[in-house]
Amino acid sequence: MTMVEQEPVEGAAPRDGRLRVFLVDDHAMFRAGVRAELGERVEVVGEASTVAEAVSRIAATQPDVVLLDVHMPDGGGRAVLEAMRRTHPQVRFLALSVSDAAEDVIGLIRAGARGYVTKTISPEELTDAIRRVADGDAVFSPRLAGFVLDAFASRPDAPVADPELDQLTNREREVLRLLARGYAYKEIARELYISIKTVETHVSNVLRKLQMSNRYELSRWAADRRLV
Repeated sequence: MTMVEQEPVEGAAPRDGRLRVFLVDDHAMFRAGVRAELGERVEVVGEASTVAEAVSRIAATQPDVVLLDVHMPDGGGRAVLEAMRRTHPQVRFLALSVSDAAEDVIGLIRAGARGYVTKTISPEELTDAIRRVADGDAVFSPRLAGFVLDAFASRPDAPVADPELDQLTNREREVLRLLARGYAYKEIARELYISIKTVETHVSNVLRKLQMSNRYELSRWAADRRLV
């Protein structure tokens, strides 16, 4: 995505009836890229990088659709959804995440999101997804729809995580998932907008918590749990 910094006008009314969209993501460069790619297709009325900011500014701006990251340091998209859904039921949420793990998809949908797409989506597809969610449709990247159907049709009340996985933070799960797919540390750092040293720290923490000694054991563990 083109990383062009431009300040949204917080709470501004749409100039021409375009959909009002709010961005929630803890990476400023990614938010800038989304704004640049969406261009004039929608009206970006605000953005936030933390759960507290998101809750406050969404309430103030009353957007049509919130583009919501799943994993953030202070609780992530689910915390935003749980804080907003009772007081602002008219606001619709579309998850936009690097993660395509079943437990993330199902968790966000159960919390009230109307759709879930990954960050590989094209600007045209994202614009279409925003419009469909605003119209009340449910929207998913093709592979992710199967997770939702399986969870709600065959096992509607089944838990989506296990005790070992619950030991890991959201960021550690993201690093583990990419590591298991064969990403090098520098590729993980680039994908998650963090430093290589931070990636190394997360991998060390995961190894310690799961009592494993190398990335190959982690990869097998992740594959057994269908996290890859």
